[in-house]
Amino acid sequence: MTFLKAIWRIIMGVKDVLVLCFLLLFFGGLYAILSMAPGERPLHTHEGALLLDLNGSLVEQPQETDPFSALMGSDAPVYEYRLRDVVSALDAARTDAKVKAVVLNLDGFSGGGQVALMRVGKALDALRAAKKPVLAYATLYTDDSYMLAAHASEVWLNPLGAVGLSGPGGSMPYFKGLIDKLGIVAHIYRVGTYKSAVEPFMLSAPSPEAKAASQALADTLWANWQADVAKARPRAKIATYAAAPVQLVEAAKGDLSQAAVSAGLIDKLGDERAFEDRVLALAGEAPSMQEGPAFAAITLADYARAHRNARDGQIGVVTVAGDIMDGEAGPGTAGGDSIAALIDDALENDDLKALVVRIDSPGGSVLASEQIRTALAAARAKGIPVVASMGDVAASGGYWIATAADRIVAEPSTITGSIGVFGILPSFETMLGNIGITTSAIKTTPLSGEPDVLGGIGQDFSRISQLGVEDMYRRFLTLVGQARRKTPEQIDRIAQGRVWDGGTARQLGLVDRFGGVEDAVAEAARLAKIDPAMARPLYIDPEPDPFTAFIARMTGEGEARTHARAASRDLVGYQVARQRTMLFRMLADARMMAEGGSIQARCLECGTFEAPAPTQRAGENGLLALLSRLLG
Repeated sequence: MTFLKAIWRIIMGVKDVLVLCFLLLFFGGLYAILSMAPGERPLHTHEGALLLDLNGSLVEQPQETDPFSALMGSDAPVYEYRLRDVVSALDAARTDAKVKAVVLNLDGFSGGGQVALMRVGKALDALRAAKKPVLAYATLYTDDSYMLAAHASEVWLNPLGAVGLSGPGGSMPYFKGLIDKLGIVAHIYRVGTYKSAVEPFMLSAPSPEAKAASQALADTLWANWQADVAKARPRAKIATYAAAPVQLVEAAKGDLSQAAVSAGLIDKLGDERAFEDRVLALAGEAPSMQEGPAFAAITLADYARAHRNARDGQIGVVTVAGDIMDGEAGPGTAGGDSIAALIDDALENDDLKALVVRIDSPGGSVLASEQIRTALAAARAKGIPVVASMGDVAASGGYWIATAADRIVAEPSTITGSIGVFGILPSFETMLGNIGITTSAIKTTPLSGEPDVLGGIGQDFSRISQLGVEDMYRRFLTLVGQARRKTPEQIDRIAQGRVWDGGTARQLGLVDRFGGVEDAVAEAARLAKIDPAMARPLYIDPEPDPFTAFIARMTGEGEARTHARAASRDLVGYQVARQRTMLFRMLADARMMAEGGSIQARCLECGTFEAPAPTQRAGENGLLALLSRLLG
């Protein structure tokens, strides 16, 4: 009897938890619908410091939170901050008398691309020019976080912290030895001397051409980084600190923070409490209802929502961010169907006079890239000018899309080019033979049962696949040649899958001019015969459903902040975490390449120069897990 009572109590407990979760989700969804409806409640009513407590990465377009993964506690995307939101908030703060200072807390910042970081730095410079104090704080400054902090009027460092500058670069794994040991046969179809994306599957080390290209790109990005930081902090001994860190640390007797001060990288040493006291003197005390810091803080999320762009612009801006894939996909991933549908819907707006396609993608599916390019070409056919604006990366499939534009605008640190295509298909006949499994095939034509990944891919299929890749490369060259007014032969000499920085790409004629998305909007306005000073952007973004948006708010930045604060913030701990994250990303690339059978216009080597997002802790991020911790 006692046992039955215990079972009954367990059943009733489970029922109560389910009812509680249902009520929370119901009222949470209702709140999300109301909070995002027209007539949104007023935001940002008090004075204080605009707080950019960046606990995640800076991206062109944040990925959509998977509500079921977030609820059940499986891995969820790292919190991501939209570049446009950060920039618009900083621009608004420049003339807002209620904003007494801008504060960057970079302890949890996991990075961003160099183009995005430079754009934020430009906005911070404008604040300083307007005599608005900008203060930055961190326990550990890395390349990315220091690139932002350098534009602050005061750079603070925890006395137990450090500035670790490493520059772009790192190890790239090569899987040829493992593939051979496992008995896997990698069938690789490619075009391009520099198409090094597939080299990890066919070589044990990079080819001389690929290594030279990667080194040249890394050197250029590092030079651009140093130039940006040196301009923001001319007294800082950046070159010396990066080239000879051991000597500086030895001179400081092992005190990493003091070494950074001696090199002029840091203005003041102090812990977080001392930093808050400094901001408090500028911004005033926190309101009684405010949680968090002791000073009056205006959160970035609230301030950005209060200063959204009005949806009445004449220049449409469509974002192509992340991997380009076939079919539909949410924000942060460029689904061919989804992006093409957004463009087609935008063209139904009679007030739309021009289009800007903002590209921040290493490429992906050729078919999806062509689908998006075709939609943009249809806009041009209707007399709508199109301008391509390149972000941090616009390579391979990203450049394929850009060929539909009247003009291409990029930044000197944009990673672009990689004009080449490839396909890879593994087969397992050797692996199976090693364990005693053989196959027998019946054919009626040379292509029966192909590609035969069990018994071995036939020569006819391989030959047709290679010819298909070569034909796709010719199509790529033709598209680029027509767009850049050159012959395919001229493009071939600068293509071959090589990745270029934006500065070199402009010299080669792959880019028309330098500038950001604002410059691209102005260029599109001129093409549409609109005064650029009167042009307003209309951002054409996929709209998340209210439930997903609510879950993202519940499990997003707050959880990211918790994990960032819990993570190791010293130099060694950060580098270990960064290398682990890079390994996971490379293994994910290997899995993607092994599973993907479509022809790809993708720049995998671009990932070496992108800021890795921190890994998530499985099973700890879900809303149900959060409720369990709170109730427990």
